[in-house]
Amino acid sequence: MSRIGRMPVKIPAGVQIQIDGTTVKVRGPKGELSRTFPAVLSFEREADTLKVKRSSDDRKERASHGMARAIVQNMVTGVSTGFQKDLQIEGVGYRAELKGGDLVLSVGFSHPVTVKPPAGISFTVDEKARLIKVLGFDREQVGQMAADIRHIRPPEPYKGKGLRYVGEHVRRKAGKAGKAAAAK
Repeated sequence: MSRIGRMPVKIPAGVQIQIDGTTVKVRGPKGELSRTFPAVLSFEREADTLKVKRSSDDRKERASHGMARAIVQNMVTGVSTGFQKDLQIEGVGYRAELKGGDLVLSVGFSHPVTVKPPAGISFTVDEKARLIKVLGFDREQVGQMAADIRHIRPPEPYKGKGLRYVGEHVRRKAGKAGKAAAAK
């Protein structure tokens, strides 16, 4: 049995879960999420927990068991507390600002780049610390939006300039001077 799949999902106060066959709907103070899972899985609700069950030990069922439980846990966490992904701006003259709800990036192009958030996503910018925070209640959407922003100007290996996740390590390369010194 899957170690992740057999753990129950704790349902905090203020979160409602509705199970309709293989569709799970989760509603909380931050928003509402819905997901349909494979028919081989079933969901059992007990007081303040939810359990994911599978009918057999077939390889495909085992593979989807733990993943389904993790997705339900992320849905519950998202509608109750939300998710956040932080990006750091590195580079002279690189900056970000908010105009309305849109994120405007000046990252070395001849024009500013505007990023419009989809529904359920919001941005905050700390101009002094040069941080961008992507906030939302859907974990997949928050991660994808942060990856899309990073893709605008990923960190380059020679000077380290660009947009990176907070705590991300960028491997640095030696430039031409490093090659010349190594050749001697």
